[in-house]
Amino acid sequence: MPTNDHEMHQTPGPHDQHVRDADSPGYETTDVNAGGVAVFLAGLFGFVLVFFVFCFVMGKVINSAIEKSDGPTTKWNKLSDFAGAETTNGKRQDLASNPEMQQKEFQQMTSTFPEPRLDIDDGNQATADMHAREDLLLDNYSVTPAENGSIRIPISRAMELIVQRGLPVNSQAAAATVEMAGDEKPVVLAPLTSGFARTGYELEVIEAREQKMSYGKAEAANQAELAPTK
Repeated sequence: MPTNDHEMHQTPGPHDQHVRDADSPGYETTDVNAGGVAVFLAGLFGFVLVFFVFCFVMGKVINSAIEKSDGPTTKWNKLSDFAGAETTNGKRQDLASNPEMQQKEFQQMTSTFPEPRLDIDDGNQATADMHAREDLLLDNYSVTPAENGSIRIPISRAMELIVQRGLPVNSQAAAATVEMAGDEKPVVLAPLTSGFARTGYELEVIEAREQKMSYGKAEAANQAELAPTK
């Protein structure tokens, strides 16, 4: 029967991990080189400092070059062409993203650009706002300071008063005028609509508003039905 007893009498090799001698005691025999670590950290700190100074100087150079390329300050070329320039005397705003700066620049340009200006949405919103102001003026009571404090009444109430009181009639008969050849007596026709024509954008907004209101009413009625009665 073979055994491994012959391996017990073998001399250990030079790379045996379990052998402890002067060459391999099993622990570090020298201390950490603190000087080398300190030199490395000092070099890293110096590199970061030099890089920061370099970036700061390059930023100053680039900003001065941009300001020189913009030309002298005129009516259409101001220091406020970019965000935060008015409060920082021409210096660019820190921590501002490029889209934000472009939006502020666009707002400043549109505010200083002479009128009339083109509508950015084909006039849909502007027309809707104008009609909303007209509706507010025609459907509600208001005071006109320019006319010695006269009170405006809603147009529906004005129509009712006209129906009740009647239109004024001229008591003096108009003198008959002889029409010339080709002349026709003008005939005033009643408008087919109750007011100005709505645009497609306004009709969509009104329809969406009505749907939202009807949905809110349906939700309120549903909650009222589900609420327990006391």
